[in-house]
Amino acid sequence: MQSVIGKGFAMSKLRVACFSLSLDGFGAGPNQSVDNPLGEGGEALHEWFVPTRTFQRVHGKEGGTTGVDDDFAARQFENIGAWIMGRNMFGPVRGSWPDENWKGWWGDNPPYHCPVFVLSHHERAPVTMEGGTIFHFVTDGVEAALERAVQAANGKDVLIGGGVATIRQYLRAGLVDEMHFAISPILLGSGEHLLTGLDLPSLGYRVSEHVATEHATHVVLTR
Repeated sequence: MQSVIGKGFAMSKLRVACFSLSLDGFGAGPNQSVDNPLGEGGEALHEWFVPTRTFQRVHGKEGGTTGVDDDFAARQFENIGAWIMGRNMFGPVRGSWPDENWKGWWGDNPPYHCPVFVLSHHERAPVTMEGGTIFHFVTDGVEAALERAVQAANGKDVLIGGGVATIRQYLRAGLVDEMHFAISPILLGSGEHLLTGLDLPSLGYRVSEHVATEHATHVVLTR
């Protein structure tokens, strides 16, 4: 399938960055809820990320660790003009929107600071937040969301924030240009598995970079 990025938007890339996986391939634990936004055990996937200076800065704090983990964390935000995420990443609400109260996990000033396109089966008016983040809800599929995101990015890259199901849809459609996975040294056993049934070499991907730290093994795939 031809990427919509190739239709007049050659400067933009569709990227996945800082996406944490367990050793057994899960990108989230089971039973997502308000108390467990990443599923049971899922928070442990990000123990490499949360202490970094980049994470702390993005969330309005000072300090944090530097080094390889922070270098990869910082790269996530380089040259990003728009984000795409699935509805499960946006929040735990399922089905039609009961009201306008839920505005994401991130408080009044989410860390995106640009347009964010949320895949959904249910329409909802855009939600404008502090810091330049605007959540747009897209009901007509992954390519429509990507086309809108590329237009909004204005030549910069588009980042898929997650979750697992959203990344898998874009991989199946042949639309992802680059992926950075941080493989955390934990086992989840169940949850949302990222690569089941996907043949990455046949989709054109190769490992272009890999480096291990105390807390994660960073792998970059490009095509």
